[in-house]
Amino acid sequence: MGPPRSKKRRPTFRRLLKTSGVKLENKLKNRQLKQQNVAKKQRKEQKRLRQAVKGAAGAVPRPLETYRKRPEEEEDEEEFLESLPTDMLEEDNLQQMTVMARQASFVTRDLSSCGPVHGGKKRKSDVVPADQSHWFSVTVEETCAEMTPAQRERLRDQKLNERKLTIASLASAIVSDPFSSIKRVKELRAMLMEADPSVAVTVRKLAMISLMEVFKDIAPTYRIRPLTSAEKATKVKKETQVLREFEEGLVSQYKFYLEDLEQTIKDWKQKKKKRSQAVAFQSYGGLAEVAVRCLCELLVALPHFNFHNNIIVILVPLMNDPVKKVSVMCCDALGKLFQQDKEGGASLATVRVISGLVKSLNYNVRPELLRTLLSLRIKEVEVKKDIEAMAPKQKFMTNKEKKKNLSRMQRKHWKKAEEKLEKELLETEASESKDKKIKLVTLNMMSLPCSFAHLINLEFFDDLLNVLQDLIQSGDLSTKETLHCIQTVFTILSGQGDVLNIDPLNFYSQFYKLLLRLHAGASSDDTVIVLRCLDAMLTRRRKQVTLQRAMAFVKRLSTISLHMMPNASVGILAANRATMHAFSKCDFLLDNEIQGSGFYLPELDEPEYCNAQNTALWELHTLQRHYHPVVRRFAVHLSQGAPSEGSSALSVELSRRSPVELFDDYSIKQMTFNPPVASPSSKKKDHFAVGAALLDAELQRRIESALTAAEDAKLDFTAAHTQPPSEPLITS
Repeated sequence: MGPPRSKKRRPTFRRLLKTSGVKLENKLKNRQLKQQNVAKKQRKEQKRLRQAVKGAAGAVPRPLETYRKRPEEEEDEEEFLESLPTDMLEEDNLQQMTVMARQASFVTRDLSSCGPVHGGKKRKSDVVPADQSHWFSVTVEETCAEMTPAQRERLRDQKLNERKLTIASLASAIVSDPFSSIKRVKELRAMLMEADPSVAVTVRKLAMISLMEVFKDIAPTYRIRPLTSAEKATKVKKETQVLREFEEGLVSQYKFYLEDLEQTIKDWKQKKKKRSQAVAFQSYGGLAEVAVRCLCELLVALPHFNFHNNIIVILVPLMNDPVKKVSVMCCDALGKLFQQDKEGGASLATVRVISGLVKSLNYNVRPELLRTLLSLRIKEVEVKKDIEAMAPKQKFMTNKEKKKNLSRMQRKHWKKAEEKLEKELLETEASESKDKKIKLVTLNMMSLPCSFAHLINLEFFDDLLNVLQDLIQSGDLSTKETLHCIQTVFTILSGQGDVLNIDPLNFYSQFYKLLLRLHAGASSDDTVIVLRCLDAMLTRRRKQVTLQRAMAFVKRLSTISLHMMPNASVGILAANRATMHAFSKCDFLLDNEIQGSGFYLPELDEPEYCNAQNTALWELHTLQRHYHPVVRRFAVHLSQGAPSEGSSALSVELSRRSPVELFDDYSIKQMTFNPPVASPSSKKKDHFAVGAALLDAELQRRIESALTAAEDAKLDFTAAHTQPPSEPLITS
C-alpha cells in the first residue's frame, strides 16, 4: 500500500483563480498604502523644514554661548579644549572668530540643538536671557532706532497699506464666493493676532470690523443646528454636502471670532499684560471699544443666528460699565433689539440676564440700564396662565367631570350661569375677548410706570391718580419726574381709563405751568416727554378738551419755541400743527381781531381762563427769520393756517413724521446741524453820512432854527423868584 491519502481537500482550479485575484488585490492595496504613507511622511518632513527655515530666517541669530549646555557636554568641551594646541587660543584668533561669527550668513536654524530640524521646540529654561548676550550688536531694534522719525513713519505707512490690501482682498474673496472661500475666514481672523508693534493696534481694529461686516453678509437667515450621527452617516448630494461644509465652517469661525472679541474685552477689564508686548497696555481700551461695537452690531443684525445668547451675556454687564461710551453703546444696542424683536424670545433672554445682573449688584446700577427696558414692546400681560402654572395641582373634580354627572336641565342652568359669570368677568377686567391670543412675554418689570401704565388694573386707577396728584403738588419732584407723572396719568386715561369719568383739569394746569421751565439748556432733553404728553393730552383726547384750553397751549408752545434748540423748536411747531388740525378753530390766533371780551393774560397758569383767544401768534413772524431752515419752513406753514395742499404745504418727508421723530432726526448732539446751516452773509454794511444829506429840507431848517434859538437863549434863575409865574423865565 501507498502512503495514506491526505484528508484535506485540494482546491479546484476555479477556486485557485478566485483566491489568486483576491491576493493580487490585497497586494496592490498594501503597496498603495505604503506609497501613500511614504509620500505623507515626505510632505510632513518638507513642511517642517520650510517652517524651520522660515522661522530662522525671520529671527535674529543668537550666539552659541547664550544657550546652556548639559554638564556632560561642558566636560567634553573642556577636555577637547585642553587637548588643543595653545596657539589656537590666542586673543587675535578669538577676535577673528568673533568677527566671522557676526558675519555668518549660513545660519538658518537653531544651532544649539543637535537633533533634526523638525525636532521639538526648545524649552524656555534652556535659553539664557537676552541681556546676558553681547555677541550680535546689530539688531532690528537698533536698526529702527537709527532711522529718522520720517523714515519710521514712512515704513509704518508702507506696512499698514500692505495689511489693508490683504484684509480687503480676503474680505472681498469671502463675500464674493462664501461657499468655496469659507476657509479664508481663518486667514482673516489670523490678522487679529498681528505681532508688529508699529501697526498691531490699527490692523487688529480693521480686522475686527472687517470680520463683523463679512459675517453680517454671509450669515444665513436661519439658525444652524449641529448634525446628528445618523445625518452624518447618510449619503447626500454634492450640493448638500457643500452646504453642510459651509455651515460647519461658518459656525466654527464665528465662534472663534466671538471668543477673540470676548478675550479682548476681558484683557481690558482685568488689565492683563500680554507677553508678546505687540500691543501697549494703553491701547487695550481702544481695542475693547471696537470689540464692544462689533458685538453690538452683531447683536442687532443677527438676532436669529447662533451664539446670540452668548453675546447678550457679554454685553449686559457692560451696560453698567463706568466708561460712559461703552455703556451707551450697549444700552443703545439692546434698546434697538427690544424695538425690533417681534417674537419676544430675544427680549425674554435679555430681560432675564438684566434681572440677574441687577439682583447680583443689589440694585446699585446705572439709570441708563433700567431706562433701556422702556423700549420693550409689551402690550398686555396674561397673569392667569402664570398663576395657574405656579399653583399646586388639586385632585378635585373638574367642571367637565361634574357636567357628566348632571342632568339635561342642570346642564342648561349651568351653561347660563357660566355665560353670566363670564360676562361679568369681562366687564371687570375690561378685556375685549376671552380668546384673544397674547404672544408677548409676561415679565416682572422694574421701570417707570409711564411706559407700562396700560398694564395696570382698573381697580387701582383712582388711588394711583390721587397719589400722583399729591406728589406733583408737594413740589418735591424735579421737572423731569413731574413730567413723567403727568405722562403716566394721560397714558392711563388714553387706554383702559376711557371708561372712567375723570376730568384731569389739575394735571392740565400743572403741565401748562411746567412749559415755561423749558429752555435751550439742560431741560432741552425733557422736550421728548413734553411732546409725548401733548400727543396724549390734546390730540388723542380732542373730544374732551375745550377750544380755549387748546388755544392756550398753542400760544404758550409758540412762545417757548423762540428760546429752544432747533430740534426742540421743530418738534414743538409740529405739535402745534397737529393741534391746529385737531382744533380747526385755532386759526383765530392768526388774526388780529379780538374774539370775546378780556385781554390775554400770559402770566396766568390756568389755560381755561387766560383769554388766549384774544391774542395772536406773533412768534411765527419772528421764527420765519430763524437760522434753521426747517424751523423757517414750519413757521411759514403755520402762519398760513397749516394747509395740506398748496405752496405753503409741508413736504411729505416732514408731514408724515411725528413730533418725537422730528426731534430725534434734527438733533444736534453731534454738534452738527441737519441740514447744514448757511454761514452768515459777508455783505458790507452801508455807511450812512452824518449831516443834512439824509434829512428833509424843511425838517433840517426847523432843526437848525431850534438849535440856534437854544444857543442864543440865556437862562435867568433869579427871575423865577421875582417875576410872577405867568411871565416867561427865558428872555431873549
